[in-house]
This record gives sequence, structure tokens and C-alpha cells, in this order.
Amino acid sequence: MGVVVKVPGGWDVPGSEEGWAGERGAGGEGQCVVPFPGPQGTMAEARQAATFRLDLGQGTPGRRWWNPALKEVGSAGLRSWRRSLAQCKDDILSGACPAGLASGLFLFAAIQGSRFMQLDPSLGLVDWIKASLPDWGVRWLPGFQGAVAATIFAGGLWTALLLTLHVVLRLLLRYQGWLSEPRGTLSLPTRSWLALVRIFSGRRPTLYTYQRSLPHLPLPSTVGTVAKYLESVRPLLSDEDFQALSSQAQVFLHTEAPRLQSLLGLKAWWAANYVSDWWGEYVYLRSRSPLLGNSNFYILDFLSVAPTPLQAARAGNAVYAMMRFREQLGRGEIEPATLLGMRPLCSAQYRQMFNTTRIPGVSGDRLYHVRDGCSRHVVVLHRGRFFRLGTHGGLGGHLLSPRVLEQQLQYILDDSAPAQPTEEHLAALTAAPRALWAQARASLQAGDRSSKAPLEVVEGAAFFVCLEETPGPSRTSPELDERAQSVLVGTGHSSGHMGLNVEHSWADTPVPSHMWEAILAAECFELGYAADGHCRGTPNPTVGPPERLLWMLPEEVAASIPLALREAQALARDTDCHILPFTHFGRGFTRRCRIPGSSFVQLALQLARFRDQGSFCLTYEACVTRSFHEGRTETVRPCTVEACAFVRAMEDPRLTDAQRLALFQVAAEKHWALCRAALTGEGVDRHLFCLYLVSQLLRLPSPFLTQVRAERWKLSTSQSATHQPQLFDPASHPDYVCCGGGFGPADDDGYGVSYVFMGESMVTFHISCRVSSPDTDSRRFGQHIQDAMLDVATLFGLGAGPSTRARPGEAAREASRGPEPQQAPSAPRDLEY
Repeated sequence: MGVVVKVPGGWDVPGSEEGWAGERGAGGEGQCVVPFPGPQGTMAEARQAATFRLDLGQGTPGRRWWNPALKEVGSAGLRSWRRSLAQCKDDILSGACPAGLASGLFLFAAIQGSRFMQLDPSLGLVDWIKASLPDWGVRWLPGFQGAVAATIFAGGLWTALLLTLHVVLRLLLRYQGWLSEPRGTLSLPTRSWLALVRIFSGRRPTLYTYQRSLPHLPLPSTVGTVAKYLESVRPLLSDEDFQALSSQAQVFLHTEAPRLQSLLGLKAWWAANYVSDWWGEYVYLRSRSPLLGNSNFYILDFLSVAPTPLQAARAGNAVYAMMRFREQLGRGEIEPATLLGMRPLCSAQYRQMFNTTRIPGVSGDRLYHVRDGCSRHVVVLHRGRFFRLGTHGGLGGHLLSPRVLEQQLQYILDDSAPAQPTEEHLAALTAAPRALWAQARASLQAGDRSSKAPLEVVEGAAFFVCLEETPGPSRTSPELDERAQSVLVGTGHSSGHMGLNVEHSWADTPVPSHMWEAILAAECFELGYAADGHCRGTPNPTVGPPERLLWMLPEEVAASIPLALREAQALARDTDCHILPFTHFGRGFTRRCRIPGSSFVQLALQLARFRDQGSFCLTYEACVTRSFHEGRTETVRPCTVEACAFVRAMEDPRLTDAQRLALFQVAAEKHWALCRAALTGEGVDRHLFCLYLVSQLLRLPSPFLTQVRAERWKLSTSQSATHQPQLFDPASHPDYVCCGGGFGPADDDGYGVSYVFMGESMVTFHISCRVSSPDTDSRRFGQHIQDAMLDVATLFGLGAGPSTRARPGEAAREASRGPEPQQAPSAPRDLEY
């Protein structure tokens, strides 16, 4: 038995290998202070970025070159301002600002009270405002004009206070010195900065308190970006190829770059973020490839434990916890995510976590969002049948209890009515190429009410739940692989566990990951289960059963379903997933080595990939840029000259461990320098992406940018969001720790690798590749990763030779006892996110 939850609500779901189309939430749309060592970002974006192409044709020289680009820049700015103004009212009413509405009311009462006591804290301004007011003919109402004047003064004073707090916070949040602090120490400037941020943030900052105070993403110089790009590809090119590329880059800097950069600078000044809206639009929403295994990513629950064997009970607690989380989001009660416990991150992505669906279009998709009050149901899919499950009931419209939700879900499981022939594989359409799904959806929309009504129910749901029939649980390692395969592309196995399949365009991995951890913590430690495995509480027989959605499909839609199903099944069969629980050591060991965990793993991955393929490749590592307003991600390129030198040293028997360790420390420092650059908006790839997009909008061909866009990412990596210490305690409850998630490979001949630090002594790797590629094998690469991690640990004094590998339990105990590894002389501080 298993439950697969799709976040947020939408129904782009693939067909499984067994033919149960739609038994996954794989394309719909849709936390907190957590430890975070190094870059952490999204999962499946590398493939979307690599396959992005935009060809608007080529124009002729003249003033008309500027028209399409200026129009796009102007539209981006207007969209940004409209979003900001639309959110302003909600933020003030919910107190999402350093000085909330309550402070405004208090200030108003204080001004009015001082007037009653014949005091004038306005220094005569209230009297001046009163004298300036028109005569409204209310002389019979004494003090009316004075009250109005005092109200105007209080409102102006409160507005000035808000603006002052925002300006001061924005200036404070530009400080980046904390990124260079050594572990275990904070300089006086950083301590002062933290204290000032705390003071100007108010007593209880909410999720959106910092939104308007976050700095804008800076626009790097083209000279600096091109220099960093050339440095990143140097180890991958021959001397002749590198010289040719360098010459091409110099031509670009002196010809196309000034014009492109000036227009991009205009957007950086005019819009909230010069990257994010174009990134979402052109990389995700305009992609015509199937979402299945390409854009979507998955998150699992626990490695082995299942809190209850009852499928409906787990689903009931999960639905209740997620709907309650949605209510907390609406009230702004979720704590803002931060770095270092105080550096706030952008929370814009949370606004579309629920009630959001990616609507397909012929040339581009769009995100459809409904307000919480208009979406009081979820859609459940079981054995090809769709059900509308109302989540609220009673006179007050309160959220149903977990036990009542379990009762409703059990009704669906017990319903033996078969799916209609045309309905059974209907959801496979959402795993088809986007143009095919758009045409099918348009036919549904053009039909009568019987075909449109179920579609409206599905697209208006808070989120999507899939219930599947599977064998009993297993604790073997292949079972983990089956779970990953099941949630990512659909194979019909979940073994008593839950999983989350998330469409990527609306948000990056940390946002749904933090929500998912909150759901798992609530399920296990707060809501819990009765002794018989059911949800706590009592059923309510007065609540009616869920509503079965009945579809009347036009002929053209029915004809498209077999085509979509075959493509979905082919994609599923061609995706290979492997989960490697690395139990020898974890963050505790890397911390004692004074090496950031991400740098340690990334260099081990370079060593593993070299052993697997015998060569180096362009490597993608996602890194968040949410410290800026509406920030999303940047790319770190870990395959550096220093990393390659270290890898070659590891394979050279003539060198000593001391020499290898020295090269490792140089490579780790280089990697962390790249991470710092990406975190502070000084990365390479997003700037080049925007320059390329502007060149296409200008119809100005650029051979250099075309060469950049042709690169293949044969190793795509991401660090999954790590655990929230206030929710999980790996030391006390080692089985109840989220094991992260993964994504498909960015290149058909490459690997996709996601990893998560599970407590102090474990790292879990999620590896994927294509079955059809003769060069890749996920399990072989997993073994190379394990060997590389142990070999690198040997340099720091952890016995990781052949004898240790034969006794993994002993190695884990040795790491957990805390050996005294050789330390880097100066190590950067691990971030807390």
C-alpha cells in the first residue's frame, strides 16, 4: 500500500509502467531554520536549462533591434510592480511587515490619547493639518476636524516608520561578511549586524516580514562573468579549443556584450529580479518536453520505518497536516527561512505552494492559482478513478479531522467500481509532450458541461493525492530504488510509504522540502496513530462519501490517450533510480575536518565520475539565491582546475596522502569560493542565460553565447534541503528522518545525483540515469561514490582502506566516535538554512 501526494494541486501525472495512468502526482504545481552546509537549491532544473532553446529569428541592423527587447523588459517591470502592489494589502493586514497593523492602531490610539490629555507630540503638525482641512459643515460635531488631523498625522507617522524600517533592513541585508567567517567564531561586525537585524525585524517576524526589505539581485559585469566562464571550462578543453573559445569571447566582449548588458541593466533597475521571471517563463513554462522524469522531482519520507500499515490512515493524517499547513501559510504563521539563523531568505515561492496548477499551452504553459477560500477540496486518484474529497465541513466550515478524512479515503479504497475504459488512462495525457496535452485539454474545455466540470474540480484542488495498490513493505536496498522509481516516474510500488512529486516551475526544492518535513513531523510526533493503526479520533457517519468525477471525453481526447500512455511508459522504463544510504560518516566528520560538507561531497563526486567514465565533464550544482528578492537559483561549476588536479593525484600512486590532502584543501577552498560567488549573485550561468535571451530578443546572433548554450551537463548535482532541528532529532529518533529526494539526469548519457546529510553520521545519495545509455549505470556509479567518499576520508585519518570497506559498521562506529582528523588550517563557516 502507498500514498503519493502531489504538491500543489494540479493533475499533471504520468502513467505507470503497469498501465495505471495517473497513479502519480508528477506534474502539478506544488520552513523554518535548518542547518545547511554549502549550496542548496533545486533538483531537476539542469535538464530544463540545458534543453532551453529560443530562436526568434535574425533581424537586420537598425533601430528596430531594440523594440522586442524593450517591450519584454517593460513588461517584466510592470509584472513585478503589479505583483508587489497586489501583495501589499495582504501583507499589511496579516502583519507581514516589521511594524504591523497592530502597531499602527497603537500609534493612532496614542496620538488621540495625547490630544485628550492636551499634549501635542506632533510639535504643532496636527494643528497645521487641522487648519489645512476644508470646512465640511460639521461645526455641530466638536473635535471632528482635530480627530481627522490626528488620524492623518498618525497614518503618516506610521508610514514613515514602515519606510524607515524597510530602508534600514534593506541596507543591513546587503552585508555579506558573514559568508567569510571561520567556523566557530563571529567577528564584531557580524555580531553587530545580527543584533541590528534582530532589532529592526520586530518582535515576531512572520513569513513575509522581510520580503520588501530584501536587496535586488546584483548584475555582474560581462568582463567578470566571461572570465569566470572561461576558467570553468579550462579543464575540459584542449589548448587549441580553449584558445579558440577565448578569442570568440573577446570578440563578444567588444561587439555584442555592451548592447546586451545595457538592456539587461535596465531590467535589473526596473524589475524586482532580472533573472527569475525569465527563468520561470523560458526555461520551465515554455519547455515543450514531457514533465515526467525531466522537470519534476520527488521527495520520499523515511528510509525504512512506516508509522502505520494502514494506507487510508497515513493519507488521512497527511491530508490533514497539509491543509493545516496551508492555513498557517495564509495567516503568515510559518517562520521565515533564514541563513545563519538570522539572514532571511525570499519567501515569494510559498505563495503558490497550494491551489496552483500548471496549465498546458501550445507554445507555453501558465500557472493557475486560486485563493485558499475557493479551494476546499483535494482530488484523489485510485485505480484510474478520480474523486473529489471535501476537506472542510460542518456549520463553521472547519477542517475535517484526520479520522474523518481517513474514513473518506477508506471509502475510496473499498469502492470496487471499475474505471471507465476512457477514464482509466486519462491522466497519462499530463505526462505527454506539452503541446499534445494542451490540445487535449482545449478539446475538454470546448466540450459541454459534463467534460468541463471534472476538469475544473481537478485544476481547482488544493493538491492531488494518489492511492495505489502495492505489495507489502520490504526493507531491502532494492526496495528503496523501487520507491524512488515509483514516485518519480511511476512503477506501482510504494511499500507502505509516502512520497511527494513536485512540478518545478513554481518553486525550487527547499520550499516543498520544508513543508514536507513539517508534514512528516506532524504525522509522527503530533497527530500520531491509535494502537490499531488508525488515526486518532472517531469517525463521523454523517459525512457523505467523496464524489466520483465522471468524464465525458470527446473522441479526439480519447484518441490521444494511447499515444500519451505509450510515451509515458517509455520514459518510465528508460529511467533508472538508485538510492545509496552512506552510513560510514556524515556531517559530523566533515565538520571535524573543517571542510564544508558540500565541498567534501562534490570533490568525492568528481573522483567517482572520473573512475566511472575515465574523464572529466561539465558539472552542474544548484545553489540558492533566495537571499535576494524573488531569487531562485544559480549554478556552481564544481569541475575546476583544482578539483581535476586533486582527482589526478588520487589516481597517481607516486604521490603521498599528505600531497593529496594539500591538493584537496586547495580544491575545497576553490569550491567554496565559487559557492560564495553564487550565493552573493556573482555567478556565471544566470547572467549568461539572460544575455543569450536578450540577444535572441534583439535578433542579434552571438556565436559565443550560442556555444555556451550548446554545453551538455553530464553530471547534475544538488544538495537536498536538510533537516529542521526543531522538528527532527536524528540522535533520539534516527529512523524518523526524511531521506531527501532526487530527479532525472540532465543529459541522456549522464547522471543526476542528489544528496542529503541525515544527521551527523549519514549521507543519502539519490542517483539516476537513462537505461538506454550504454555509458551509465546508477548502481555502478553508486559504488564509485561510496569508494570515493571513503578514499577521501582516508586523507583525514579515517581508516577507509579495503579492510574498513569490508566492515561498514565498524567504519561508522569509528566515525561516530569522532577521530581527530587532520584539519584544514582555515575553514569557511557552514551555513545554517
